[in-house]
Amino acid sequence: MVFEYEITKQATLASFKLKGELIEKNQANELIKEAEELSASGCNKWAIDMSDLKYMNSNGLNTLIQLLTKARKVGGEAVLYNLNKKIQELILITKLNTLFKVTDSKEEALKILEK
Repeated sequence: MVFEYEITKQATLASFKLKGELIEKNQANELIKEAEELSASGCNKWAIDMSDLKYMNSNGLNTLIQLLTKARKVGGEAVLYNLNKKIQELILITKLNTLFKVTDSKEEALKILEK
């Protein structure tokens, strides 16, 4: 299965929707490039919908860390939401839940980003 994504931007807030499987290093190159452009334009609060992301491995985790780093480097934040059980377990096992803000819904993610 391939990896796809959509980004919707509104002022300083962007919604990312990740889909498919994020398992190869180069799959997310375009996503990272677009994230850099967003942060450079002042859009630094990102809600990342993972409901359609079926699977990811360490390369996927690396991509998420890159996104978070890019947002925080310019004073922003990235919040993950709608994680499936496998990905939620992966985030817990790797202790990345201490690094990321993770919520169950878009509404909760947006509340965190509004602060």
